[in-house]
Amino acid sequence: MSNEDKNFVKEVTNIEEDFAKWYTDIVLKADLADYTGTKGCIAIKPYGYAIWENIQKYADELFKKNGVKNVYFPVLIPESLLQREKEHVEGFAPEVAMVTEAGGKNLDEKLCIRPTSETMFCDLYAKWLSSWRDLPFVYNQWCNVLRWEKETKPFLRSREFLWQEGHTIHETKEEAENRTLQMLEIYADVIENLLAIPVLKGRKTEKEKFAGAEATYTVETLMHDGRAIQAGTSHYFGQNFTKPFDVKFQNRYGKEEYAYQTSWGISTRLIGAVIMAHGDNRGLKLPPRVAPIQVVVVPVMMNKDGVKEKATEVYEKLRDEFRAEVDLRDNYTPGYKFNDWELRGVPVRIELGPRDIENNVCVMVRRDTLEKQTVSLDEVNNKLKELLEDIQKNMYAQCEKIREERTTTATNLDEFVKNLEEKQGYIKTMWCGDTACEDKIKELTGAHSRCIPFKQEKIGNKCVCCGKNATTMVVWGRQY
Repeated sequence: MSNEDKNFVKEVTNIEEDFAKWYTDIVLKADLADYTGTKGCIAIKPYGYAIWENIQKYADELFKKNGVKNVYFPVLIPESLLQREKEHVEGFAPEVAMVTEAGGKNLDEKLCIRPTSETMFCDLYAKWLSSWRDLPFVYNQWCNVLRWEKETKPFLRSREFLWQEGHTIHETKEEAENRTLQMLEIYADVIENLLAIPVLKGRKTEKEKFAGAEATYTVETLMHDGRAIQAGTSHYFGQNFTKPFDVKFQNRYGKEEYAYQTSWGISTRLIGAVIMAHGDNRGLKLPPRVAPIQVVVVPVMMNKDGVKEKATEVYEKLRDEFRAEVDLRDNYTPGYKFNDWELRGVPVRIELGPRDIENNVCVMVRRDTLEKQTVSLDEVNNKLKELLEDIQKNMYAQCEKIREERTTTATNLDEFVKNLEEKQGYIKTMWCGDTACEDKIKELTGAHSRCIPFKQEKIGNKCVCCGKNATTMVVWGRQY
């Protein structure tokens, strides 16, 4: 390895020494995003945006298979609309940015820059809905939102970010509740089957639920360092918004009734989750199904006769079936290129030199384990297909292993604190349901309740905090 190659590796901070700095290094050096002159906002570069496009495509196909229709609504919301649901506006007030002037003149009414769109959807649903025969409205929009976060981190907490927000109204409570849980299952599919990250599914506590919701359901993910990311949420609103916004219809019996509502969303935060769940000291590590480039062909000794041409031929053979690239840069050594593509997390690298060409073979290197295998050029497509599937499964299994290793149980506060200090991760406990206990645990340890899992376990019968009788298991953890 040349000095140039060694220096390249050293540019990434050690993941075990400073996880936060390692994460920022990956975002910048893997060419995913960059900081801008707008404080708290990032520019997503082509490679990072391509990951989002693959997430978007996969999720959108699932949405449409389940009856969701895409729409687009304004980014500006009149302040009066935001004020019509008291709990909602109080929950978002600290994060809302307002437009007060336009064209050099003060506006008659402030316009809120969209932090979320429940109020705008409700305002128009009230106009569009008249009969039970119109229902359901199952709409989604892919858009940007703005929330004035105090502390920001690329992808995880940017002030402006990309997401999808689904907003549906239904004839009955049961139908709305079913849609809420259905969308949560779709999110679990996206995160587990596309991003290769296992999820924890459950209901948020009253303290942690979305402002204005009757119930919030979540898919939680655990990162390499043991902190959690709320990867997607689905909310059941009941009639909490439809009543103040007068979203009503004539029901099957000729009586006027308010509709039942849901909303749900995932965002570019998922890119941050992929980085933190899978990355290592060599850089990004992308699951094949979401990777913008699944395989890169790197010629070795490219100045030798026929090497460049053969590498291009192999690339042409691959590109119809896979997202492929060939690296014909003549100003870098092969070692530098190997490091570069590993940093970018490309699942498979194919090395091809003069001797390989003579023997009609190539060397396949998998990014997840760095294992190499020699493959006949006649079988390259079939072998690559098998290898990519194996990498996808292995990356999921490795994340699952980390989650299992970082999940503990606690029956009292001393045990809770000890577990969190020794092995940061998920902590399962019993809980009495009192918000005061949630507040005390957060103040003492910095851990939040992640969710009340759908799959309940019995870990004693006393609340971990106050010692009172408890029948509910909660999973806790520090968060991003």
